[in-house]
Formats: sequence, C-alpha cells, structure tokens
Amino acid sequence: MFNQRNNGEGFNALAYLLFNFILILTLILCVCVGSVNIPFTETASVIWKALTRQAVESSSYTAIILSVRLPRVLCVALTGAALSISGAAMQGLLKNPLADGSTLGVSSGASLGAVLAIAFGITIPSLPFSGTMVMAIAFAFGSLLIILSLAYKLDYSLATNTIILIGVIFSMFMSSIISLVTTFAGEKVKNITFWTMGSLAGSDYNNAILLAAALLIFGTVIACHARELNAFAIGEDNARHIGVNVKRVRLTILICVSALIGVCVSIGGTIGFVGLVTPHIVRMIFGPNHKRLLPASSFCGATFLMLADLIARTLLNPLELPIGVVTSFVGALLFIYIFYQSRRGQG
Repeated sequence: MFNQRNNGEGFNALAYLLFNFILILTLILCVCVGSVNIPFTETASVIWKALTRQAVESSSYTAIILSVRLPRVLCVALTGAALSISGAAMQGLLKNPLADGSTLGVSSGASLGAVLAIAFGITIPSLPFSGTMVMAIAFAFGSLLIILSLAYKLDYSLATNTIILIGVIFSMFMSSIISLVTTFAGEKVKNITFWTMGSLAGSDYNNAILLAAALLIFGTVIACHARELNAFAIGEDNARHIGVNVKRVRLTILICVSALIGVCVSIGGTIGFVGLVTPHIVRMIFGPNHKRLLPASSFCGATFLMLADLIARTLLNPLELPIGVVTSFVGALLFIYIFYQSRRGQG
C-alpha cells in the first residue's frame, strides 16, 4: 500500500499525522508514569498551559512535571530522533541495514572523547558541557575516518561486512581504553561507569535546547540529501553518472552523523542500537526511499527511546536501570535477527 503511486503521498501524509499523534501521546504518557503516577488529563493540561504561556496553578504535581520529567522526556525524544536519523543515513550511505553508530564504533569513539573530558576535567569556559561535547564530536568523526580508512586499506571495494567487522574490533579497542582511563579516574569512576551505560536522568531544558539545535541543523542537512542517499542505493558509480558528487555528499553526511552522535553521547552517554532498530523497522513499512525513511525514522526513534526510558524508570522501581541496558537488550536481539535474515538472503 505504501508503494502505490496514486495514493502513496496522501497515505504518507496520513501516516506522518498519525506518527505525530502517537509521539505526543507517548510523551504525555512518559511524563505521567513514574515513581509518582500523575493523572493523564492533569499532565496534558499543565504541559499545554506551559506551552501557551498561561498561568499554571501550583500543585504537588506541577514541579514534578515541569522541572523533572518533561525536560528528561524531551531530551530522550530528541536523542532517539537524532540517533535514528543518523542510523538511517549511515545505512543508506553504506548500503547495509546493520550499519549504525554503535555497530561501526562511532559511539565508542565519541564515548572515549567524552570520558577523557570528564576524567581530566576538560572544559571550555562559560559554555556548559562544551568540553565534553567538543571531545565527543571530534572523537566520533575521527573514529569514523579511521574505520573507513582501515576498511579501504583492507578491501578497496569497501565491502560493508569488512567495515562492520573493523567497527566491532574498533569498539572493543575503544572500550579497553575507556576501561584504562576509568581506572585512573579516581572519584569520578562512579559517574563515568553509570554514564557509559547510557542515562538521561537529570537532563534539563538546556540539554533539550542543545539537542534540538543539533537535530534541526544536522538533521535537516541529512534530510536534504535524501535524493543522494537514494542514489547511493544503486551504487556509487551510478550515483556519479546521474550527477551526484559522491565525495562531497559522503563527507557531509559523515560530518553530520558524527556531530549528532557526539552531541547525544555527550549528554546521554552511550545508548546503543537505537540507530539500528528503528530505521530497519521503518524500512520494512515505508520502503527504502529516504524521503520517507528519514523523517519516519526520527518519529519512530523518538517514540522507541521514550518507551525504553519509561521501562528503565519503572521496571524495577524504585531502582532505575540505565536506558542503554534496555536498548542494548532489544537491539542485540534484533541485530541477531537481521544478520540471520541477511545471511539467508545471500544464501
């Protein structure tokens, strides 16, 4: 039904409207549920009044909604959207549904940069989180360049299996360095350990603004290259023949993906497999056209991560699980399934 030419555009518009509706409902649900459950109608009313700048009546729930849960849920949604669009772009660029920041080692590289900034107190004056963020972005981009360079040296065709294999090895290497740095981190060990498992607890509106700005800038650039990503699906040589500047497009997308992953890692730590899970599911529904795939992945990624965060907060209440534990558990199972299906398809 999604591929029918006559009704495709209208149905897609309806689907995106439905995505927005589900996204808003999920956001309100995640704000409602927690150690203290808040009525759905009251939560929706408080959020609506805050958005429309109406006077919000002070109550026992108002501070919980506006100061604790809403900024956290917004950060979770924006992180999910950013990681998902990054994963979809990487999969399109490398023509492999197994590619994303975590499987290619980009997230591990970003984590190392952020851990170094935390452990050694690297900061930029007057800019909160800037040292961690700059280090995470720089190491994410550097990791991607190293992985692709090694893959090119070993296999001139840049076969995706080679890239993923090197990415896995690179992730293990980065993890060993992170463990070494953590050993000498002293009193910061506890914070680093919890942070490396992924958590958006304690996120505030400043974090949400940074994530929104990064998603708006770099996500828009990626979305504007949907046509070029479709061309990459038929091969780089064919893309060149139809006028695509392959090197420029590849570098632009890699920079945008590195920046998005770096910002997400610097704020929420390592949250794996989001960029693998959601684009693959969306691709099965909407097809491979990146004009539909990229925005749909953002919506689904935001919803998926909000639900994962809800599970992390409530499953073992009052104990809170790191959100990365939940996403890694789901993502690992799906990774095995996708790899198994891809091997069957090759056979």
